[in-house]
Order: sequence, then C-alpha cells, then structure tokens
Amino acid sequence: MLKTLGYAASTAGAQLAPFEFERRDPRAEDVVIEITHAGICHSDIHQVREEWGSSLFPMVPGHEIVGKVIAVGNNVSKFAVGAIVGVGVFVDSCRECENCLAGVEQYCLEGMTGTYNGLERDGVTVAQGGYSKVIVVAEDYVVNIPANLELANVAPLLCAGITLYSPLRHWKAGPGKKVAILGLGGLGHMGVKYAKAMGAEVTVFSHSPEKREDALSMGATHFVAKAAAEDFKRLAKTFDLILNTVSVDLNLEDYLGMLKLDGTLVLIGLPGAPYSVPAGVLLGQRRRLAGSMIGGIRELQEMLNFSGEHNITSDVEVINPEYINTAWDRTVKSDVKYRFVIDISKI
Repeated sequence: MLKTLGYAASTAGAQLAPFEFERRDPRAEDVVIEITHAGICHSDIHQVREEWGSSLFPMVPGHEIVGKVIAVGNNVSKFAVGAIVGVGVFVDSCRECENCLAGVEQYCLEGMTGTYNGLERDGVTVAQGGYSKVIVVAEDYVVNIPANLELANVAPLLCAGITLYSPLRHWKAGPGKKVAILGLGGLGHMGVKYAKAMGAEVTVFSHSPEKREDALSMGATHFVAKAAAEDFKRLAKTFDLILNTVSVDLNLEDYLGMLKLDGTLVLIGLPGAPYSVPAGVLLGQRRRLAGSMIGGIRELQEMLNFSGEHNITSDVEVINPEYINTAWDRTVKSDVKYRFVIDISKI
C-alpha cells in the first residue's frame, strides 16, 4: 500500500483536517500521479455535508485533479513517467455496457465509480479524492493536459469545464446559434468561454449586475441582470440553447418561453426541490427540457485539447490547504471569481 497525506472530513459536516491514509498498490494498468493542484467543486461540500444523502467517512474530497505521473504499471501504454495528466469525476466504470462502449462512461448502466465517496469496483476499497498528494488510477480514466495551459487554472476543467463543454457540443453550439447561460459562477463562466470559442452568440443571465464586465470580457455579447417580465417578453423565441447552471428554484416556464422552435433548455445545476413545468410551453414550439452530466473520457480529452487550442482555462483563486474550510464557506456564499484551486504541493 502507498501511504499518502491529504485533507479529510472525519464525519458529516466536519471541518477538513490533515489526514494520513493508504492508496492501493498500483496494478498493471495503473498510473501513480503526484497531484499538484485540486479544484474545489461545490459538490465536494454537498457530499461532506450529506446534502445529497449518506456519505462515507473519513472522506478525502476532490475530483478536479492535475499532476505528474511518477510511476506506471507494466501494462500501461498511454502514459510515461513525467507526463502531466488529469483525473476527473470518476475513476472507473463497468467497461462493458453499451454506454461505456460508446464512450459515455459517466452514464454507465452499472454506475460509474466516483473519484471519492464511494467504493471501487472491488466493492471493498474506499475511493478517496484529490485533496491529497498522490492518487492511483487506471490509465483508461486518466487524460493528458496540454502543455501550454497553466495547471492551477486547468484543474476546474476536469469537472466544471467538461460539464459545460459536453452539452454545448451535444446540442451543436456554433456559428449562427444563440446560446444563453443562466448564472455566471464556476460553471457558467466556463460555458461563456466555450460557447464563444465555438462561434455561438452568447447571452448571460445573472442575478449579480456587477458581473456584467466579466461576462462581456469572457465572450458574452449580451448580459441580462435580474431578468424581469419585460426581458422574457423581449427575448421570447430567441435562443437555440439555454444552459441552466444555477442550483436555485427558477420559474422554468419563463426561460423555456425564450427558446425558438426545437430549442433546448439543459439542466446542469441541482436544485433542492423539483421543478414545475407546464406542458404547454414545451408543446408550443416543440421545445425540449433536458439534462446533462459531465462527459466521458473521450470527450474529456477532446475538451482539454480544445482548451489548449483556444487557450481556455478557468478563472481561479489558488489557496494553501489550510485555507480549505474558509474557501468552502466562501464558495457557499458565491464569494469567489470563479473557482478555488488548492496548491497540493503545500500539504
């Protein structure tokens, strides 16, 4: 077993503290990664605080991971020692179902293996995440990081980046398409950058008027602050695609009404209560209400390559590990532009 250090919550809702634990011995298909940076995702907080159901403790969170390969198993062919790589939201899947074979392992019919807060495929080993110095992952669930990108700014791409890139690609954002992003936070700001790079015309809806200049500088053409009835009327039947990144209760009828014929509103954020959607607003223009969750390994690599080609990264605030608990409190208050990233070398 490989001993390592990290930051963990010992019980539900506990503060994170230094934690020594063991990783599994590398198997023939594994790579050992020395982690340099780990992003803080709001889902880390949800899981430690058991806001999505019961969790496993002690828990080392973190699924936005970048680092350097320091060892490889005998059967590894995709990576060599010294490679700069990333690990995202999951580290395994059944590898045999139709979804895995199609390259959308996040929708594995048996359930993907999360990077943390779950058991690995052996049903015994507890998966621990990226708030730690070392991680061991099968090579098929590891991706290459483009050399021109700053590692700290890349880390959030492994979750926030792919979460927005995937629906933009799936619903064909590009030249001639009008895309709206609801919310300019850790997720939304990545949506603006990717939609702009794909050639779409981008509108941002935000409850924070002070984010207007940020939105425009990231590539938005239009910005709507605190949308009101006149905005929904003015923009009726305007958008091909709307990505909802916020996790609060919205009147989806208002936003669906802004979709043109065959337009799609994609749910990405996770609200605390079910949405209510009148059927009429869907029927009227053959509109669609859909959902999207991260992306498969193939698409994750595609997103990183696209990011390298267009020099796209996340806007981040880099912190030392002892600041994690404060950063979590600030994340809950939306007091960050736009993601926190932990400098793991300081553990």
